[in-house]
Amino acid sequence: MGACQSFREMCDRTKNTNIRLSLPAVCVIWQTAMIILFGIFIRYNEESDIRWAEHKKLKNITSDIENDFYFRYPSFQDVHVMIFVGFGFLMTFLKRYSFGGVGFSFLLASFGLQWALLMQGWFHHLVDGKILIGVENLINADFCVAGCLIAYGALLGKVSPVQLMVLTLFGVTLFAVEEYIILNLIHARDAGGSMVIHTFGAYYGLSISWMLYRPNLEQSSSLQRSVYHSDVFAMIGTLYLWMFWPSFNSAIADHGDGQHRAAINTYLCLAATVLTTFAISSLFQKHGKLDMVHIQNSTLAGGVAVGTAAEFMLMPYGALIVGFCCGVVSTLGYIYLTPFLEKYLKIQDTCGIHNLHAMPGVIGGIVGAISAAAASESVYGHEGLVNMFKLVPAVQGGHQAGGLCVALCFGIGGGIIVGAILRLPIWGDPADDNCFDDEAYWEVPEEEESSLQILQYNNHFRNKDVVESNFTVEQDGRTRS
Repeated sequence: MGACQSFREMCDRTKNTNIRLSLPAVCVIWQTAMIILFGIFIRYNEESDIRWAEHKKLKNITSDIENDFYFRYPSFQDVHVMIFVGFGFLMTFLKRYSFGGVGFSFLLASFGLQWALLMQGWFHHLVDGKILIGVENLINADFCVAGCLIAYGALLGKVSPVQLMVLTLFGVTLFAVEEYIILNLIHARDAGGSMVIHTFGAYYGLSISWMLYRPNLEQSSSLQRSVYHSDVFAMIGTLYLWMFWPSFNSAIADHGDGQHRAAINTYLCLAATVLTTFAISSLFQKHGKLDMVHIQNSTLAGGVAVGTAAEFMLMPYGALIVGFCCGVVSTLGYIYLTPFLEKYLKIQDTCGIHNLHAMPGVIGGIVGAISAAAASESVYGHEGLVNMFKLVPAVQGGHQAGGLCVALCFGIGGGIIVGAILRLPIWGDPADDNCFDDEAYWEVPEEEESSLQILQYNNHFRNKDVVESNFTVEQDGRTRS
């Protein structure tokens, strides 16, 4: 703690440096490097290569329908929509940072998926010095990028696009390493990425946010809120994520029953989370009204938590239980925990990713460990146990818990290191009074002046009680208050 604080103070003293890395230079250099590296390493795999016809003859394959494209591409489409539309629009809730929310998500994802194909390829798909890619690699690259987009949620409005690219560069690298350790060395199962994607991405972003703490952020307090139309746009992102989450959790599960079971479990878990979120939000808000912050975010927590155990024999009632628990935990997190994290731990979590991804991700890892440890031959059958776990269930449960610990360590430790790098004064981060404002980085069209006063708003950054103003209006010759 003391060393981190000293590093913060050192960086603050050097903020007046004139050295800045520009976005055009970083983009051009990075894309040039990608062209070179792709030319050296990346090739089509046997199912996407022109020699597929020869491969069919060699393997005695009689139909193109056996090509993995036909199994995986529908899921890839859904996951791709989640990454670019779902995550992007979910971050448009701030009244003056919608361009940054959806636009920088677009930049971050396009930047990161190229590096992810290389990093994951070097660990998983290197054959004779070449990385062979197909449609499943595209899905995994989107998964990798999802972890960085989750981290962006904690930093929304407070970092420059160059900082985001640095965050993604290191985030993808750390993701590839922890994914390899969890899935290939520990042999944990994590089809929907509760541990590998959500737990890692959330604690990575929260640790960076802690390192980049801004004590004077109240200078932008007027912009740390939403307006009616910005919350509607954010709800579009929520609905896209909610609808396609069964595809996310089943995309790389085993063909057939594994994918089928993962989709069913996720579908039911999400439905239970929605009802619970509405109930808890109304119960804890004044006058029994609903808070759009909770509806936009906590309704998705079940999809996060069921990810690890999605392809297990969780049973439909088990999926409903997980969804119920996540709706309660996530909604109460927005009400009580987010203000606590900011006030006492100095973690400024703009989107509340601790409530949507971190806690549900940990719950998902625990559910996966318990489900694996409790697996029995009477439920799975002998072949089912062998195909699913490869290990004795009790041992597999321990491996699942070990995977969760690895995700936490990489997320927190990696975030602190990357946060220290991002505190260097060369990245062009916005001043405290310029945070949450698109004008710092975008050409923003002029807005029409409105004579109507906005009387209340939803605040994603702090959970404040909104005082309703009394006012009178003339309508049909009568006065109402």
